[in-house]
Parts: sequence; structure tokens; C-alpha cells
Amino acid sequence: MTQAHFVSAAAGTSPAAALVAAEMNDGDLHELVLAQLDDDQAQDVVSIPLEGKSSIADYMVIASGRSTRQVAAMAQKLAEKVKGKGFGPVKIEGLPAADWVLIDAGDVVVHLFRPEVRSFYNLERMWSFETGEAAGGRA
Repeated sequence: MTQAHFVSAAAGTSPAAALVAAEMNDGDLHELVLAQLDDDQAQDVVSIPLEGKSSIADYMVIASGRSTRQVAAMAQKLAEKVKGKGFGPVKIEGLPAADWVLIDAGDVVVHLFRPEVRSFYNLERMWSFETGEAAGGRA
């Protein structure tokens, strides 16, 4: 991500905050996400590098919570932390039910699941780039 993108993401903030945001990079955001999930006791955290493979983000992080309450709390705390550190606004989908919550933080997309829902959708397999086979279904 370019420096200009971070400055525009910090629009509406003080010049000092915009400068701090401009000095941050995707790796910082990725590390922040992983650290926050660890602090919140997320289970089975998996990080999938997407850079050069998909234009949606540089990283996809998948984690589980033990209950809908924990999933919702992790999502809200993560969004607050990302915004508070100057990475700009975060989009959250699925928070009311909290079975599967998607957090779009720009260059890092986070999926938080209850374990049963995670095993049903199996995103790790779908986004695995280690094998040469397509992860699609039958026609």
C-alpha cells in the first residue's frame, strides 16, 4: 500500500495523526491484528498471505471464538484498536448474529467464527494457494 493511501485514510484527523498513519504499513496492521486476537484469546488463528494472489487484501486472518459473545467482543475490540492506531475506519459485517463476523481493515481482512460455522465454510481450504488444484466444486 502506498503512503498516499494511508494519508487519505487518515483524512479528517490532525496533521500529526496523518503523519503517523503515513508511516505505518500493511505489516504493522497485520501484526496489530494478530496481537489483538492473541490478547482476546482467539482460537486457531490462521493468517493467509494474499499479496500477489488477490487484489482484495494483502492478508486474510481467520480465527475462532468460543461463543457468539466472544466473537462479537473480539470484533468490536479489534475494530476499535485498528481505528485507534490510525489505520482508518473499519467495516464490520455480521455483528448482530456473531456466528461469522467479517472485519475489513483494508489490507487485512479478518474472519471471526464460532467453531461450528468455521468448519462448515472451511475458508482455509478455499483460500489455500499451496496446491495447484482449484478449490471449486463440481459443475
